[in-house]
Amino acid sequence: MRTQKPSVLVGMSGGVDSSVAASLLVKRGFRVVGGFIKNWSDAKDLMTGECSWRGDRRDAMRVAAQLGIPLLTFDFEAQYRSKIVENLFQGYAEGETPNPDILCNEIIKFGLFVEEANRLGINFVATGHYARLAYSPWPMRFFQRDVRLLRGKDSDKDQSYFLYRVPQAVLKRTIFPIGDLRKSRVRQIARHVGLPTAEKPDSQGICFIGKLDMAEFLRKKIPPAMGDIVDEQGNILGRHQGMDIFTIGQRHGILVSRGEDPWYVADKDFVKNRLIVVQGMNHPRLFSSSTVIHDLCWTRGRAPRFPFHCEIQVRYRQDPVRATISKDTHDACIAIRFAMPVKAVAPGQSAVIYRGNECFGGGMLKPSIS
Repeated sequence: MRTQKPSVLVGMSGGVDSSVAASLLVKRGFRVVGGFIKNWSDAKDLMTGECSWRGDRRDAMRVAAQLGIPLLTFDFEAQYRSKIVENLFQGYAEGETPNPDILCNEIIKFGLFVEEANRLGINFVATGHYARLAYSPWPMRFFQRDVRLLRGKDSDKDQSYFLYRVPQAVLKRTIFPIGDLRKSRVRQIARHVGLPTAEKPDSQGICFIGKLDMAEFLRKKIPPAMGDIVDEQGNILGRHQGMDIFTIGQRHGILVSRGEDPWYVADKDFVKNRLIVVQGMNHPRLFSSSTVIHDLCWTRGRAPRFPFHCEIQVRYRQDPVRATISKDTHDACIAIRFAMPVKAVAPGQSAVIYRGNECFGGGMLKPSIS
């Protein structure tokens, strides 16, 4: 009696990474079903003027047709707007710098998308993320073993930072087909197979929304609240158009011309609606030796033993910094002590915890405690 091949629902965005992921899964003998997610209909193609998602879906359909697999379309736009975009507006209004890509992975790509796989009776889900998974060697029973989230082999493209909120139960049924590949190899495979997306440029900007003028985008929901720009001593240097459009460590958009060195955002005084700036990219006020994170997620489903010596990334494009994490006075938080001061620790962003190549989890940054 022939056994049925395992099935996998692969997220196909119309880009080269997800196209190659689907191709590799077909080659490995899975029963592959493509899934295109429609999350945002406001972005327009600059050349044609049509909604960008339509062109992406056509590309995904062309790849699916070439691979001989079905392509389903899932419309999650209402949930994306209510749970991702509204969270972004709320975070910026409260002076934070949220990362919508991380929430999109948790709620949409590895949340609603997985629910669709369940509804369809599909065994696995897969995406074109540059990340890897590995099972812990113990215990002997396979279904009891932890799955570990690892950095992608291509350090320039590694996306494990954006995946720390994906729960253990979902990771156990997830496949990252290109996690062991470098981007150049992915392009090479796409050309060899003849995929129509082989030369398609990488998407940029916010997940599903793309590149945008953040200040203009925020003004759609958050009215401007003008206030003073001041130095550490409280001297007024200029005016701002609303503190929501600034983040800690930002240089761009500060309308101050005093002095030769550039000015950087060091803090926000919400009581007086003042933006506090300092001069020089290495000003001590821009650096933190410690911080606190909350809203914790652990990729293995449980916290490590404290104190835990690790490396921390407080931004995606940042070299990890050695740190020690320990239980904070509040059970829902942990304290981070950096081995060396870290620049621009911005509330609302994610601090992601690593030890070597393994991502253990992370949380949302609170204001610095020192």
